[in-house]
Amino acid sequence: MQVRFLGGPSGGQGSPRLYATDRDTFAVQGWKTEHPEQVEIPHRLLAHTEPGTAVAGLVDTGRGTFLLTGIPVVDTEALAVMKIPGHEAAVEVPIAREVTPDDPDPAR
Repeated sequence: MQVRFLGGPSGGQGSPRLYATDRDTFAVQGWKTEHPEQVEIPHRLLAHTEPGTAVAGLVDTGRGTFLLTGIPVVDTEALAVMKIPGHEAAVEVPIAREVTPDDPDPAR
């Protein structure tokens, strides 16, 4: 799996981070939780999604972060690029389409 850095709240060298993959998914790097398929990310990480896209499946913790469940990233090439510190992990999630209440065609 190839990943392309989209951004992170701490800049290019910081984390958590958001990546697009060559599989039309996001690879989301966040803080580890008790569950290997789940990471915790700051709300502000979502500002780095590309126009028209969204991250689905977020659960708000009520403290400025979301819990996100996905497939743990285990691809060695992707992990080498991501350089994830030990207290963090990454999950892969589908890219959702951004739909606003005034969208003329929400089925697109």
